[in-house]
Amino acid sequence: MAERPGTAAPAVPIAVLGAGSWGTALAIQFARAGHPTVLWGRDREATLRLAAERCNARYLPEAPFPAALAVEPDFERAVAGAVDVLIAVPSHALRPTLERLAPQLAPGQRVAWATKGFELESGLLPHQVARAVLGAGVPIAVLSGPTFAREVGRGLPTAMTVASPDAEFAAELAQALSGQNFRAYTSPDIVGVEVGGAVKNVLAIGTGIADGMGFGANTRIALITRGLAEMTRLGLALGARAETFMGLAALGDLVLTCTDDQSRNRRFGLAIAAGRTAAEAQREIGQVVEGVQAARAVRAAAARAGVEMPIAEQVHAILYEGRDVREAVRALMGRELRPE
Repeated sequence: MAERPGTAAPAVPIAVLGAGSWGTALAIQFARAGHPTVLWGRDREATLRLAAERCNARYLPEAPFPAALAVEPDFERAVAGAVDVLIAVPSHALRPTLERLAPQLAPGQRVAWATKGFELESGLLPHQVARAVLGAGVPIAVLSGPTFAREVGRGLPTAMTVASPDAEFAAELAQALSGQNFRAYTSPDIVGVEVGGAVKNVLAIGTGIADGMGFGANTRIALITRGLAEMTRLGLALGARAETFMGLAALGDLVLTCTDDQSRNRRFGLAIAAGRTAAEAQREIGQVVEGVQAARAVRAAAARAGVEMPIAEQVHAILYEGRDVREAVRALMGRELRPE
């Protein structure tokens, strides 16, 4: 049973697969909250450096590893001792990681992920990919919300959402994450939480482009507000709950990603506005910019669902069709007037 708020949760062993900035930050938080945690990374040499330095010097140099956090370069050993396995990899790597994990899972092990975005090839949301690979018997959950890895690593106050069709798993995972400066809420709406996480990255690129072009605060808030409407329409068409889009994993994550320069997607948009190519912008940022692939995946998902997403459509046109930014703005402003 899930613990009541304010009571100590059992120290469940947790494995975090993915030693980038976000996987490292979540591993630190689980360990900080008192759980024996193992962090595994795909790059063996880099993982061994983490173990030696007790810090992710590349991504989170100001966040030393707690004593409860171990680093394990061997995938099978990392998974074997865990009750809960958390995957923190980019969307294109989710299925391969699940496929590697599936034969290692023992009865009773549960799987969560902090991956955001539709799978490009199939158009599936992460939980659908997980079900396809793991089957229906493994408890699953997603972690999402308005969080920057660096702030989580530093222990700054943070809130996020854990969504799962398994209420007990969601509650126990939220309890495992929560501590003095970290609060996790639960939701049964895994579809809505994942749609929010996928679409916000596309909208953040658009907002970064607009800010980089000097279009001003009025444009920024219009993009955020109407972007939320687009996100909600798509979510409802896919079976999500409307109230989810007023919460942390949708509105909260959207505002954060669109307005703060810690966001890779926003910085990517700023770079595009400054005249960089997409490849140049990606190299400058030095990490995966999820919104680039998400622009294609979201456009395809909207077409399948018969949902109008004009802002997402124009971001796609800028990135993949060579559309001029000012032409994209004219296309948005010239749309037929209608009730809000």
